[in-house]
Amino acid sequence: MASSNIVDMDPDVARRLFEEGATLVLLDVPLGTELGIDCKSWQVGPRFKGVKMIPPGLHFLHYCSANSPSCGGEIGPKTGLFVTLKPKDILLARWDPKEEDLDFSPSQDEEEVSRIRANLQDLDPHLGPYPYEVIRKWVSLTDRLSEEVAKNLQPLSGRICAFSDVIPEVQLTHTKDRAEQPRNDTACQSMKEGLEKLPRMKPREGTEFRFSVIPEKKYPAGATPEQITQCSLDQSYALESVLEKNHQLQPLNLLGEMQFAFVCFLIGNVYECFEHWKSLLSLLCRSEEAMRKRKELYLGLIGVLYHQLGEIPPDFFVDIVSQSNFLTSTLQDLFQFASGPGVDGTLRKRAEKFKAHLTKKFRWDFDADLDDYAPVVVELPEGVAVD
Repeated sequence: MASSNIVDMDPDVARRLFEEGATLVLLDVPLGTELGIDCKSWQVGPRFKGVKMIPPGLHFLHYCSANSPSCGGEIGPKTGLFVTLKPKDILLARWDPKEEDLDFSPSQDEEEVSRIRANLQDLDPHLGPYPYEVIRKWVSLTDRLSEEVAKNLQPLSGRICAFSDVIPEVQLTHTKDRAEQPRNDTACQSMKEGLEKLPRMKPREGTEFRFSVIPEKKYPAGATPEQITQCSLDQSYALESVLEKNHQLQPLNLLGEMQFAFVCFLIGNVYECFEHWKSLLSLLCRSEEAMRKRKELYLGLIGVLYHQLGEIPPDFFVDIVSQSNFLTSTLQDLFQFASGPGVDGTLRKRAEKFKAHLTKKFRWDFDADLDDYAPVVVELPEGVAVD
């Protein structure tokens, strides 16, 4: 592992962390691999064999395989997984060069783990210390995310991959099957035509995230036009449906799902997770009745957002098509509903403070007319049509 900053700490604290902290023993990881835990990553050096002094709890291990310097040294897409470690735990893995992935099956070999534990002092010079300079940040990003929620959300494969592993929806095994498909050797007259010619793909089984499904129709079956309009303005019905189906016993676990999606995007580079985070945030911010009923959920939401928004540049959320800030328009609804009748006084004050904080830090204007965020008309290149 390359040199890292080690936080100055009391020797007694360091000793206790060494004795009580968990250890990741990662053998045969190729030189140059980018490897990290939680909010910190390094390039693997020639002596690296793992990470020590890891505080017990939930952690995100992530890594990117790398070509050798003679082959260009390019870094591959990121892979990650959530692991839960107990005091003094030893988690053992070996690098599988064929799969370019870590194989954790050695952790099931009790004899091998016992041998590693007995020789931990000899292994110590090859173990990098957990980056305690980021522990506060990591805890603030995952304080609502439990081991159970993370396990239920991550793919059955156990791996979170920056690039989706997809396969064709239709397996074209015979020449006749392929001949019946649309030809793609002629110029497309429109974007729609081009999209129709692309093969339809689906995620490989076991690689899909198991997120809560947000209903497209945010109103009950048989709703009247008036009810449909009301449920579109106040999406509490859809929110309650999501909570009942996915987090009925622990509604605050929805905040854990938001944190899971955000970490997988921020650290794991999974854009799909960012889209899910946006969908959850939009649903929560546009549920007026739920805000009056679920004080603790919305107090928690403000806390979660406070830490998440401190981790990314404010202009990241600007929509390149409409030139509008997704967060400004979404949080504008949250602050408007929080100031309405029937909202708990503590929640109202917390929302006001959060609004003032964002206005000061990011210069976002939550009091601007929504017409200011109308889409900007753009000129398409000649010959390109959008249906």
